[in-house]
Order: sequence, then C-alpha cells, then structure tokens
Amino acid sequence: MREIQRHDYCYYIEARPLISDYEYDLLYKELQKMEKEHPDWVLPYSPSQRIGDPLTQGFRQVAHETPMLSLENTYSAAEIQAFVKRVYKLLGSSKVSFATELKMDGVAVSLLYEGGVYKRALTRGDGKKGDEITNNMKTLPYLPLKLMGKEIPERLEIRGEVFMSHRVFNRQNAQREKRGEELWANPRNAAAGSLKLLDPKEFSKRELSAIFYGIASDSPSVLYQHEIPTYLKKVGLPTFSKEDRGLCHSMEEILSFSHHIEKRKARLDFDIDGIVIKVDTLKSWSLLGTTRKAPRWAVAYKFSPKQTKAHVREIVVQVGRSGVLTPVAELDPVLLAGSTISRATLHNEEEVRRKDIRKGDWVVIEKGGDVIPQIVEVELNKRSPHSKPWRMPTRCPCCQTPVTRTEDRVAVRCPNEEGCQEQKIRRLIHFASKQGMNIENLGDKIAEQLVTKNLVDTPSDLYSLTEKELAQVKGFKEKSIRNLLENIETSRKASLSRFILALGIRYVGEETADILSDHLNSIEALAAISKEELLKMEGVGEKIADAICFYFKQPRHLKEIKKLLNRGVQPNAVKRMAKSSHPFFNKKFVLTGTLSHFSREEASHLIKERGGKVLHAISRHIDYVLVGDKAGSKLSKAKKLHLSILEEEKFKKML
Repeated sequence: MREIQRHDYCYYIEARPLISDYEYDLLYKELQKMEKEHPDWVLPYSPSQRIGDPLTQGFRQVAHETPMLSLENTYSAAEIQAFVKRVYKLLGSSKVSFATELKMDGVAVSLLYEGGVYKRALTRGDGKKGDEITNNMKTLPYLPLKLMGKEIPERLEIRGEVFMSHRVFNRQNAQREKRGEELWANPRNAAAGSLKLLDPKEFSKRELSAIFYGIASDSPSVLYQHEIPTYLKKVGLPTFSKEDRGLCHSMEEILSFSHHIEKRKARLDFDIDGIVIKVDTLKSWSLLGTTRKAPRWAVAYKFSPKQTKAHVREIVVQVGRSGVLTPVAELDPVLLAGSTISRATLHNEEEVRRKDIRKGDWVVIEKGGDVIPQIVEVELNKRSPHSKPWRMPTRCPCCQTPVTRTEDRVAVRCPNEEGCQEQKIRRLIHFASKQGMNIENLGDKIAEQLVTKNLVDTPSDLYSLTEKELAQVKGFKEKSIRNLLENIETSRKASLSRFILALGIRYVGEETADILSDHLNSIEALAAISKEELLKMEGVGEKIADAICFYFKQPRHLKEIKKLLNRGVQPNAVKRMAKSSHPFFNKKFVLTGTLSHFSREEASHLIKERGGKVLHAISRHIDYVLVGDKAGSKLSKAKKLHLSILEEEKFKKML
C-alpha cells in the first residue's frame, strides 16, 4: 500500500513516474488480492477505497472549524496600495513581506486530516457551514488518503480550490453536445455542478482537478505563507508551481508579479481571474484579524476581463438534433479580443431569467476563458421603458409542436422528433460530420437546403440522391455535385464505430462508439445486445447502457438502420490481426498533430487492426502518443507524464 502511495505521489505531484503503467497495475491488483484474502487488513486510506462508498442521499451541512471567509476584491494599483498601507499601519511597520499566488476561478473547498488520514471535505457554503463532499473528493486519484512524511499535526485543515481544466471542459462539452445534453456555460459552472453530484462514481467521471494553497489549522513546522506550498507538496498534495507564486517586499514587486501572471494567463490550462496577495508572516494574521466577511491580511487583485458592450438585436431559439431548445442572443457585430462577435449563447431559460436579458438591451460581453463569448451583465440604465422580459416559447419555433420540460425543468425540448424540420437538419449535420460518416462537402448550409427542399428526410435518403436532385441546391455546380456524390459513395464503407456515432444515440461519443465497435462485429449485434452485456464492457455505464437499449427499441430507428443497410451502407468492425506478439497489441494510443503519410482515420485503423486501442485524452494509462506536425497541448502533457512519443517514421517501422 505504501509503495502505491509513493508511486501516486511521484506521478501526480512530481510528474515523475518511477514505474510503467503495467507495473503499477500489477501492484494495484496485488493489493486488491491481499485485501480480498484478508478483509481485516483493509485500511480507510488504502488506494482501493477511493470509490465504493454507497450513494449519498443528500449533502449534510457541517460547520467549518475555522470560517471560510471571502476575500476583498481590488481592481487597480491604487486599491492594492491602499491595502498595503493599511497593513503597514495596523502592524506598525513598513517591513512587511507579501506572499502572492494565482487567484483560481473554481470552487473553494476545505479538507480535514486527522493523524494524517483523510477525514472530511466541505464546500465553502455560507462560510460558516458547508456541504460535506467527503466521498466525492475521495475519488480524485491525486488526493492522498494518507499524508506523507513525519511533520504532520494531529489535526490538519487545508484550503484549496476544485476546478475543471480547459482541456477537460472542451472535451466533455463536445461529448455533451453529441449526446444532446445542455452545454456547460464555463469551467467554473461545470466544477460547481459536478461537486453537487450525489453519486461519487458519476463525480469521478467529470475529471476535476484540485489545488491547495492554505492551512486553516496551526502547523508547527510552517511560519510563513510562502512556505505552505512547499509543505503541502512534501505531504503529498497538489499545489502551485514556483512560477505561479512569489514573495514580494514592495508595491513594485507585487505589480511586477501581477504583470507576469497576466501574461502567463493565456498559457494556463485552467481559469484564473487575478492574483491573491497575503501577508507572509502567519503570526501577523491574528494581529490583523478579520472583518465580518473578509480577512484583513489578504486581498484579491482581479484582472480586467476582455469585455466590450453590444446591442442585443434579437433573442432567437435554436433547436438541437435531440430537440433541446437553446436561446441565443443575436448581436450587432462587435470586435472582441481579436474576433468579430455577432452571437452569444444564453444556455437556457433559467440563465436568461437570472440575468434578465431582453431584446433591445445593451449588454456587456466577454470571452469566457478568453474563448467563448458570453453576456455578463445588462446595462439597465440604457433599457427602453417599453422592453418586455423574454420568455421561452411554449411551442417549437420550427414545427409549432408544444414543448415539454425535463424532470429538472431546466431543459426545454421539442418532442416532435420525426416531424420537426430543424431536428432533421441537425441530425443530418451530425450524421455527415467529420467524427460521423465524414461526408465532405456536406456542410450546414447544404444540409439545410437538402431538408427544406424535401430531398432528404432522414440520413438514409442521402444514398439515393441523384445529380438531377442535387442541381436544385442553390450554388451547386456540376463539380460540387460530383464531389458530394463521390464522398457519399465513399462513406458507404465507413467503419462500424463511425456508423454508431453517426446514429446520434444519446450519451454515445467517439470513445464509446469505439468501445462498442471493439466488442461487436455488426450493427445487428449492437441492436440485439442486452443491458447486462453492455455493462460488462469497460467504459459503458448505466446511463449509456439504458440509452442504447432505449434507442434500439424504437421502431423508427430500426427502420432507418435497415434503409441505410439496404442502400449499400456497409459498416464494418476493424478486422484485427491475431498476432499478440505485435508491439501494438493491447496498447493504448493517442494521436496528435498532422501526419504526412496517413490521415488520422487511416492511422487509427492500422493501430486497431493490430490489436491496439485509440483514445482521445492523454493520461498515464496511454502507451504511445503518435505525433505529427503542429502537435499541441497533448504533446506537452505527454512529455510531462514521460509517455512514449512515436514519430511517424518509427510508427511506420513498428507497423
């Protein structure tokens, strides 16, 4: 057990793995076997105990031993200067040092260790009491269930932040979109919502991260705030890197650190909204004290986000392929952070109501995470006295069918799956997408015309299109028609995993489609499979299994699949070589960058043919990362985790 804890520390905290994933898995299996044979040996902080607690029936409110106060915010150098002068005055000295660090834009949490063993986790709540999220936090693989070292007090309460990285946020939102689920507005909302999940197993799938930066209880070995990250790392907790913290002795040094972080912000894989400035000497904190809401020994300096003002021309409603209605603000075009913005998603009816956004309003927009434009507030002083609150339509804006609401009443849906034209268009776009059947030259506008001109009702109609019919599409010349027909023809032989994804089964993304294809040889086998058999597949959970079984019980889905097969679509599972001696056999790959001799699909096919698996996210479980030109953040993370990097030439030799 101690050996596994040591390897977890080297992997997650130091990014310096000492053994291979295979060797780690053998150690873990050995531990599980030992604990199964000797149940009385199982300790509460054993690595095997991370997931397995029963489903929580509701969060218990627990009082913080030390209140979790909010920080006072500053927005200018003058306000920082006022804070520094106030500290000098209260302490009666100008010889004061300040520890500086990132201001995380996540969800504050407090953890308690007793005798070095993980005991409890709470959210901030109202500062006095928080929700107990002990079981959820326990699932995080990098959170030690037992602290390392000897310098550990009997009770140690630490403070930190739970957040979702940009990489995880973008990937999970893409998966939610494919599953027809409502998109998260930003990483912070995603993290906050995830912490409220009652099932720890579901929480663990959200891939959240955490960073710790404070100690709320007395620690005899730490006298200064700038020493705390070093101490936290030593006992096994993730904390700030040296580049993300500083020790400042003057106003000039504080501002210099702030400028350094503001420049570095764009390169970070998580959201921050400024820096935190703390008096460095911990014993000074009790002298300075607190107000009712905030400590006097610390302050936050928040960076000005990239914002501009825009006029809301209209609020329209989009209908997704699964029927979910999403409000979107159409704006008079404005330039923001280097790009022209003319639309901003409003996510759902609840969000519009909360911010009270109306047609004709002047609003402040900013790029969430410097990428996604979002409305942050309304300029009420510019609102017309004749404006009216926006309401979600009670009928689908496309087909006029009365809408329905989901159980949580947040999502509004058009139930007219077969008759709603907008849903047909979205399903066709998804079917032809790059991740689906990969039909080039069939973009959004072409898909819209094909449906509105009654040339295509369901995707199977693509395979009976003629040149004469396509000539009706506006802007389609002879060459464009020929190219589209050729691409449709090519798509008849798409892989089984692409075909499964293209069907648009709820919750089934690329990785799940690959898993299903790996286990099954045909779409008929998938249609006939039971829930019990699905749950035996690694990576297929209860929700996915239910969604697959529900999909194949619908007569219209079975009818459409039959039409696709009758019109020459031949989805085939990858034929695997039986050679277990091949270096790719049972190995996990991630592809990144542009390859010279293969497309991504071709390289993936060759890997799978030789018994390998292709995944989409970097983790310590990956055996090889195949890189081409312009490889991005995946390559950087792979190097940090010391994964095996394959250049294309070496890949070709190994084939």
